[in-house]
Amino acid sequence: MPTLNKEQIESILPHRYPFLLIDRVEDFEAGVWAKARKCVSANEPFFEGHFPEQAVMPGVLILEALAQTGAIALLSEPENKGRIAFFGGVKNARFRTVVRPGDILELDCRLTKRKGPVGFGEAVAKVDGAVACSAEISFVLDTSSETG
Repeated sequence: MPTLNKEQIESILPHRYPFLLIDRVEDFEAGVWAKARKCVSANEPFFEGHFPEQAVMPGVLILEALAQTGAIALLSEPENKGRIAFFGGVKNARFRTVVRPGDILELDCRLTKRKGPVGFGEAVAKVDGAVACSAEISFVLDTSSETG
């Protein structure tokens, strides 16, 4: 069961603080799926304004954490090393539970279809086993760093 710590994640993803939104990869299969986690801290900078009286993790950041999880599966393939996966779109996003400081966000993304540099994934974020967010996401691999 391959796990990745922060340093190993940073060797795959280009994201850095404050925009690296996964803390640990629990397991993955390169090119197929990844499971990660985000430990939501009260010290997150976005909580200063979202919302001061009732801290809630913004839904777009949950989607970004899911996209980063999918990017681990995609960019861990040897042929994609050093590339960037850009967010292409979101369909059918549903938010079912708020995510608050102290929650552990369980992130799961399965790549479902790929054609050239474009691909799609099914993503689910959970807190304590309850679905917080589900969505279909799409991505585009940068082609500027291709070799050959």
